[in-house]
Amino acid sequence: MPEITEITNSDDEYQDAVSSENHTDMKITDIGNQDHNAAVIDEIIKEQADLHLNDEGDDNKEASASGATDNNETIPEYLHDEIDEEALKENEKSMTPEELEANKEKAQKMKLEANELFKNNDAEKSIDIYTEALAICPTTYSKDRAVLYGNRAAAKIKIENKKSAIEDCTKAIELWPEYVRALLRRAKLYEHEDKFDEALADYKKVFELDPGQNEAREAMIRLPPIIDERNERLKAEMIDKLKDLGNMILKPFGLSTSNFQMQQDPNTGSYSINFNQNPS
Repeated sequence: MPEITEITNSDDEYQDAVSSENHTDMKITDIGNQDHNAAVIDEIIKEQADLHLNDEGDDNKEASASGATDNNETIPEYLHDEIDEEALKENEKSMTPEELEANKEKAQKMKLEANELFKNNDAEKSIDIYTEALAICPTTYSKDRAVLYGNRAAAKIKIENKKSAIEDCTKAIELWPEYVRALLRRAKLYEHEDKFDEALADYKKVFELDPGQNEAREAMIRLPPIIDERNERLKAEMIDKLKDLGNMILKPFGLSTSNFQMQQDPNTGSYSINFNQNPS
């Protein structure tokens, strides 16, 4: 499988912020010197470019592979991070608008703290903080919550917990279907896991939302032949298994699948079976 490439600086239009006039939306990099941050991130990207999976965090941070594995190590406690959305909604019913707004602002500050931890290569701690922010960020702020899930996915990629990262990307997309960065991140993760059909669907959605996204366009050209080749291989394997089963059933009658020939109609694509008493 081709190596998954990183998001480059040419993708600067993929910001996790929308209009600042809408209180339900927020920028990832709304504090600090952005030029300095970009230089720091560029250096991190260069150092990690050869690792297993590279991807840009939602605050222009690079999420790349390091350290832990999905399959061979005990999952750390901090990765048990499911958020009970229904319980959160139920709890919010007893809160005043002022309390909800205060929680939203607190979650925003926590996100910025987690972003800094992520930038400084403390992905594990950033996951904790993103999770704490998700536990208090009001459910009415869908895009804010989507960004938190997207950022947490980036941090999980960095520690190679790809399965959980896919789950977080999916939650982010459910909250914000046009969240291009989460779609692109999930597409890369799917491709890395050889889930080519799912990856292609996400790349197509990215391209639909932004036809100028070159990585999605390239994947839409690259993946279909890979999918076709895989399907042909699976079909051949299935036919071989069916032949083995058929031979086992026919053997008591002195027959085998060699006595039966399948012919495909070139016009309809359907098959007919002919019996041959004496196969060559």
